[in-house]
Amino acid sequence: MLVGVLALQGDVREHERALAHCGAVTMRVRNSGQLRRIDGLVIPGGESTTITKLAIDLGLFEPLAARVREGMPIFGSCAGMIMLASRVEGGLPGQPGLAAIDMTVRRNAFGRQVESFESDVDMPAIGDEPIRGVFIRAPWVERVGPGVEVLATVPGPGALDRIVAVRQGVALATAFHPELTGDHRVHRLFVESIGANQRELMEEER
Repeated sequence: MLVGVLALQGDVREHERALAHCGAVTMRVRNSGQLRRIDGLVIPGGESTTITKLAIDLGLFEPLAARVREGMPIFGSCAGMIMLASRVEGGLPGQPGLAAIDMTVRRNAFGRQVESFESDVDMPAIGDEPIRGVFIRAPWVERVGPGVEVLATVPGPGALDRIVAVRQGVALATAFHPELTGDHRVHRLFVESIGANQRELMEEER
């Protein structure tokens, strides 16, 4: 299993460490040739507009979108969640998304850098114990389509619960940064989904 980490900007090294802890071999992805070699991809936290612009400028955005359409497993945290959305609120005009998950994401929804926070997040898909969520200029999900599974919510402004983790097929996204906590259960969930996808592909080839 070879798992790529999109290495254009953001906390690449932290994702590599978490994936390695889960037994995955990692590769930094900066071009379409590397993209073709991997079995799954992580888009790290960082600045979503910067990562998107760099991917377009390097000719990587369209090949990445094509691999998403082909069914490559993909996981995005924070900025990565924004890039996986079918629609972005608060982004740049015309900012493209990969549409890996049928959802509307609001950029910087919880506030600016000084309003970043940590909170325990209940996420039954990874176990009974809550995970510590690190929210840094974090987005939230405002709408999900019928095929999207909501994995976690947290209280938001106005006492409303806000969606902060979702999954649709082989695509996974979190508004928080599991790579910064030392708790590798979200990455393990992703690695397991890559393994399941590989087994399905092998069965189809027989």
